[in-house]
Amino acid sequence: MIQATQLRPGMVIKFNNELHSVFSVFHRTPGNLRGFVQAKMRNLRTGAMIEHRFSSEDRVEKAVLEEVEMEYMYDDGEYYYFMNTENFEQIHLTKDELGDGTGYLVPNLRVHVEFYEGKPISVELPPTVDMKVIETEPGLKGASVSNVGKPAKVETGLVVTVPQFVNEGDVIRVNTSEGTYQERVTTA
Repeated sequence: MIQATQLRPGMVIKFNNELHSVFSVFHRTPGNLRGFVQAKMRNLRTGAMIEHRFSSEDRVEKAVLEEVEMEYMYDDGEYYYFMNTENFEQIHLTKDELGDGTGYLVPNLRVHVEFYEGKPISVELPPTVDMKVIETEPGLKGASVSNVGKPAKVETGLVVTVPQFVNEGDVIRVNTSEGTYQERVTTA
C-alpha cells in the first residue's frame, strides 16, 4: 500500500476491486483546507476514464505486475498471437484488449506484455516501429524541400502522413505514441 500522494502517471493500482492505470495526478492544498490528490484513471477492463479525489492520508493498493518480453507473431482476424522469447509459450489477445496498438504490430516485433495474476492486461510497444509503405500517391518532382505531407498506408493498414519523397515500397520509421512519421529507413 502506498499513500495517495505517491501516485504517479503510468502506475497501475487496484481501486474499487478493479485495475486502473493512472493517467494524471494533481496534488492540491487549498488554503486552510486539507490537501487532496485529484487522479484521472483508466479502468483496464472497461477502458472507461474516471476521476477520483483521494485524501492525502488515503492509502492505495499498487498492483504488482509481471513484465514479460514477447514477440508478436501473427493475427488470424480475431486474435493476435504473441510468443514468450524465453520459454516459447504462446498467448493470444483480442483487438479490444490491444486497442490502437494493433496498427503497429508487425511480425517479429518485440513488445513487453504486463501480466497481473497470470493474466495479460496490457502491451507496451517499442517507441518506434519500422513499417513498409504499401500505398501512397507518387511523389512530386522537386518536392523534397517542401513540408507538405501526403497520406501513406503501411503494411498493417495504418495511415501515416509522410513527406512527398516517400514512395510505395519504402520502409519508414513510425513513432508509436503519436502515430507520426519519423524517417525513411530504406527505399524501394
